[in-house]
Amino acid sequence: MSRLMLVLLTMVLTASAVIAYKDPEQAARASDMVSELLRHRAAAKAASEVEVPRGQGGEFALKARINGIAVPMVVDTGATSVVLTYESAKAAGLPLELLDYNVDVDTAGGRTKAARLTLDRLAIGKLVERSVPALVVPHGQMKTNLLGMSFLDRLERWEVRSDRLMLHGYPERG
Repeated sequence: MSRLMLVLLTMVLTASAVIAYKDPEQAARASDMVSELLRHRAAAKAASEVEVPRGQGGEFALKARINGIAVPMVVDTGATSVVLTYESAKAAGLPLELLDYNVDVDTAGGRTKAARLTLDRLAIGKLVERSVPALVVPHGQMKTNLLGMSFLDRLERWEVRSDRLMLHGYPERG
């Protein structure tokens, strides 16, 4: 909802309260209640959005947090899954010794094998998803971590506007 619509809604509700109550104190309380509700809604909306600027190379690069560890990633809508380099997976404390590299994947560098795993927690700013399917490639097979569709599909929506990628999560239910 645009800011203009919110202002108009506040004005209409305040005027309605004055007419309905004919009591300035009750109207003021109603106005305060509406204002608080609108502030809460705006804060919730802002908390569920992340804006990512386009890099000089045309990519959308960001810092994610995997199980609390900062990991650089590039958004890749062509990647079916989140894909991590071995090095990043190790830094995030993932159980690499238990992985089975049995998934064929095509990367920019060619064909390789990857291992499936599930990330307990993947956060981009205030957008947090749990139990995210991901792949890990062997040591040296990729230079960049990819934020693929196994994360993006969980969002309410994502869109590119000019040189900004907007990630919209679902608002938290209180």
